[in-house]
Amino acid sequence: MKKILVLAVIAIGLSSCDFSNYILEQDYDFTTVFEKSGGTETATYPEIIDFYEDLAAVYPSINLERIGETDSGEPLHLVTYSLNKSFDFESLREDHSIVMINNGIHPGESDGIDATMMLFRDLAQDSISLPENTVIAAIPVYNVGGALNRNSFSRTNQNGPKAYGFRGNARNYDLNRDFIKADTRNTRSFYEIFHKVDPDLFIDTHVSNGADYQYTLTHVITQHDQMGGALGNYIKKDLRPAVEEALKKKDWEMTPYVNVFGDVPDKGFTQFLDTPRYSTGYAALWNTPGIMLETHMLKPYDKRVYGSYEFLRSMIDIADKDTELLKKLRAQDTKAFKTKSTYAFDFKVDSSKVSELQFKGYEAERFPSEVTGFERLKYDTTRPFTKKVDYYDSFTASQKVKIPQGYIVPQAWWPILDLLELNNVEMVPFEKDTSMVVEVYRIKNYETRTAPYEGHYPHFNVEVESSRKKVNIKQGDLFIPIEQKAAKYLLATLEPQAPDSFFNWNFFDSILQQKEGFSPYVFEEVAREFLDDYPEIENEFLAKKKNDPEFAANWYAQLDWIHKKSEHYEVSHLRYPVFRVSR
Repeated sequence: MKKILVLAVIAIGLSSCDFSNYILEQDYDFTTVFEKSGGTETATYPEIIDFYEDLAAVYPSINLERIGETDSGEPLHLVTYSLNKSFDFESLREDHSIVMINNGIHPGESDGIDATMMLFRDLAQDSISLPENTVIAAIPVYNVGGALNRNSFSRTNQNGPKAYGFRGNARNYDLNRDFIKADTRNTRSFYEIFHKVDPDLFIDTHVSNGADYQYTLTHVITQHDQMGGALGNYIKKDLRPAVEEALKKKDWEMTPYVNVFGDVPDKGFTQFLDTPRYSTGYAALWNTPGIMLETHMLKPYDKRVYGSYEFLRSMIDIADKDTELLKKLRAQDTKAFKTKSTYAFDFKVDSSKVSELQFKGYEAERFPSEVTGFERLKYDTTRPFTKKVDYYDSFTASQKVKIPQGYIVPQAWWPILDLLELNNVEMVPFEKDTSMVVEVYRIKNYETRTAPYEGHYPHFNVEVESSRKKVNIKQGDLFIPIEQKAAKYLLATLEPQAPDSFFNWNFFDSILQQKEGFSPYVFEEVAREFLDDYPEIENEFLAKKKNDPEFAANWYAQLDWIHKKSEHYEVSHLRYPVFRVSR
C-alpha cells in the first residue's frame, strides 16, 4: 500500500489558531486490479476512473478532466502526465512533444487500459525514468458503453482476462470505423480532445485476432507511402526500426501486424492500410504519425499487459529523444503541402516491391475437422520456426486530383458543416447572394455495399465527371479555403472518390434519387419537338439506337435518355453539391 502523508498547514496567531486548512492524513492504494489479481483481471470502468481521480488528487504531475459526452451518457476523460505540472497544451507544445494514448476503443481488448494505469502511476511516483521533453495524454477508456457492457464470452478466442467489455459501444457501433462519419457522441468528443492535445505521436491499444505465431506484440503503424513527405520517411526509416529495436533489447520482440486470415503467415502478408475511418488514419490527416499496438490474443493476459507497458515506455522514450525532430517534420510537411498541386489517395499494395521479415511463427498443418468433416487449420506450438517471409509494405496511389483553392458547401448541408466545425475547419460565409464559375462534379458511376456496415451502406468505386459551370451561391453558404491546417482532412472527406469521403459514407445519398419524372404518353410529343429543335442530339440518339441493341429494344429507356438531355431534367440529380474553386 502506498501511503501519502499530507502535512497539515497550521496558521498560528498570537490569540488563536486557525485549523481550517488542516488536511487529514490519507492512505491511497495504487495497486491496480490487474496486479492484485495476479495478472488475470482487468479493472471495471468505475475502478479505472476512481484510480485516476485518486492519482490526480495526490500527485500534482497528474491531471484528470472530463471532456465531452459518449453514447452511454457517461463523459470522456483525459488524463495527462506533465513533469513540470503544467497542463496548458498551447504552451506545452512549444518545447515538448506530446504523446496521446487511446485505450479501450474495443474494451474487450483491455491490455492497454491496465498498462496505462500502471504507467501513469509509475511516472507520478518517479519509480521509472521520467521523460524530460514529453507530455503524455491518455483517454483511459474511449468506448465507455462497451466497457460497461461487461462479459466473459464475447472475445471467443482470447486468452483472458476473466471479464471484459464489449466491442460495440452503447449503440453497438465499432468506434474504430467512426472517425470520419462520426455517428457517435464518442467520436465527436474525441475530436475535441484530439484537437486540444494536437499530439506529435498517437497510440491506440488493441488485441489482435488471426493467425498464431511467437510474438506477443505486433504493430499497425501509419502507412508511410500514404502519409508521404518527411513524416512518411521518418515512419519507415526511423520510428518503426526504433520501436522494434528498443523492445528487442527488453526481450520483447515485435513484428508488423499479421494481416492474414484463413491462411498461414509464412506465405507472406501485407501491411494493414489505415484509411481515415480508423484512428491512426484519421490522425495522419493532421500530420500525426500513429501506431496501433496489437497484442496477440492467445498469449497469457499478464504477458500481454506487461508487454503493452514496455511498448508504451519505449514509444515515450522515442518521442522524448525525437522531440525537436518530430516538431520540425510536422511543421515541414504542413508547409510543403501548401505547395503541392495534386492530392493522391486510394492507395493499393505495390506487389512489385517486397520487404523481408525474419518471422517467428509456428508450423501449421491441415487435416479433417472432427466437427465439420472439412479441412481445418491447426498451428503446432511445439514446432516454432524463424524464416524469411515476404512482407508487402509499399503502397501506391491509384487516384489523384488537383488541389483546389477551396470548396463551397451550401448551408443546406448542415450535417457536413457540423462535422467540419467539430474539426476546427476554417469557413468563411458569403455575405450576399452571388454567382460564380466553379468546378462541378456529377456522379457518373458508383457501387454500394449490399449488406449494412456500421450503420451505413457505403459506396465504393466512385467515378465522377467534372465540368465548369456558373452556380448560384446564397448568402450564408460557406467557402472553405484549402490553405489551412485541415487541408488533408478536407480533401479526404470532400473529394467523393476518396475511400472515406462523406459521399462514400452516404451523406449525399439524397442526390442519387431522381425526384421528378415524366408521363410517357405526354412526353412523346415533347420529345419529338425537342429532337426537332436539336438535330445534333437527335443524331446522337439515332446513333445510340443503332449501336446499342439493348437501348434500341427499350422504348422507356429511349424516352428517359431524351428527358435527361432536355431542360426538364432536374439539375440536382447526381450533381455533387460541394463545388470546387480552382486555383
